[in-house]
Amino acid sequence: VQLQASGGGLVQPGGSLRLSCSASGGTFGIMGWYRQAPGKQREFVATTTSVRPTNYVDSVKGRFTISRDRNTVYLQMSSLKPEDTAVYYCVVHERLTGRDYWGQGTLVTVSS
Repeated sequence: VQLQASGGGLVQPGGSLRLSCSASGGTFGIMGWYRQAPGKQREFVATTTSVRPTNYVDSVKGRFTISRDRNTVYLQMSSLKPEDTAVYYCVVHERLTGRDYWGQGTLVTVSS
């Protein structure tokens, strides 16, 4: 299984970014995003599946939208805040092995 994430960068508060993560080499169920801010533990952001509603952490509801197209998962982030600054990791669940696989992380910095 290989994951390729992209889309991070520097954005001003109130701005938008879209992250993407393409998975290959497996059959994938749940796909999602986590993030880790400096000095903090990694936290759940959002997940999506083909059979269940999307799920978000409360702090991003109404601002972030997760979507999926086949084996690529996206995270559209709007109204970004400085507290959204973190390394964002995509994670996918591979159905045949039952394992979770993590992407390499992409840095999002929200700052003026």
